[in-house]
Amino acid sequence: MSKFLKTRRQLITVAGSSGLLSIAPSIIYAQSNWPNRPVTIVCPWGAGGGTDATARIIASLLEKDLGQPFNVVNRTGGSGVVGHTAIATAPPDGYTLGMITVEIAMMHWQRLTELNPMSYTALALMNEDPPGITVNARSPYGSVKELAEAIKASAAGKFKASGTGQGGIWHLALIGWLQAMGLRPNHVAWVPSNGAGPAMQDLAANGIDLVTCSLPESRALVEAGKAKSLAIMASERNPVFASVPTLKESMGVDYSVGAWRGIAAPKGLPVDIVGKLVASLKKANDSKEFREFMANRGFGVKWADPSGFSSFMAKSDAAMGAAMKSAGLAT
Repeated sequence: MSKFLKTRRQLITVAGSSGLLSIAPSIIYAQSNWPNRPVTIVCPWGAGGGTDATARIIASLLEKDLGQPFNVVNRTGGSGVVGHTAIATAPPDGYTLGMITVEIAMMHWQRLTELNPMSYTALALMNEDPPGITVNARSPYGSVKELAEAIKASAAGKFKASGTGQGGIWHLALIGWLQAMGLRPNHVAWVPSNGAGPAMQDLAANGIDLVTCSLPESRALVEAGKAKSLAIMASERNPVFASVPTLKESMGVDYSVGAWRGIAAPKGLPVDIVGKLVASLKKANDSKEFREFMANRGFGVKWADPSGFSSFMAKSDAAMGAAMKSAGLAT
């Protein structure tokens, strides 16, 4: 090799190394300085539902703690696939987070998506709620037992229900209740929706006969005199909705199920950003503002750190798969 070529190669090598050295600190600074611009929190369900409300209170507390805007964006559609995909496929830079829901432990069993709980960087479990059974305020059924008797006496498909997408947690709640009564999973027709908020609006407009969603999600229209909650699918009453009996109290059916919500990020989120987010989420979870917001609306509070959240989702995934197979919703 000529002296000229050898010298030129040495210069390129030094220049390249200098470039890498100059770039590396900027990457490290960008991570350590996170967040230095607005952050998006994707909500896979519609405005007005429990997931949307929970995402917005968390966003406001993160914004207060971390000093940058945290904007909730509703990305609905595909029974939750659209929003969950938007979270999973975003750059893992901390500027797109999301509120993932129990449906992520369900959708892949239906082959709606290949996404599953392992497709994300788990950050924190924040909430868990059981569903209620709600009807239009002008419905002739004054109790869940009366509604159940009418459903049993009806032809399959006469009654219509909603609350979430096809095969979602509130759909599974309906199926479990029907099966507990000895009915087929499709005896009540399911009308898919982009969440509890749109479903409740449809109920108020007499488009459907009943909604299975959490009591907090139905609260606004119940308090507005447009709907009435007949029962809760839980082992005990919710103290915020103390007048709403359990299924076991009302008709001797011992059946319960629950939805959960947590904050996650795309896979590969840098460790230092994970640390900042988890610390801020724990601070939000423990705050008086969050606790009062959740309690006043009847939302259940359930905390788990990244490790605990990952384990919780793995168990939920296995349980949902088994339940959906028994209901004929998965293969």
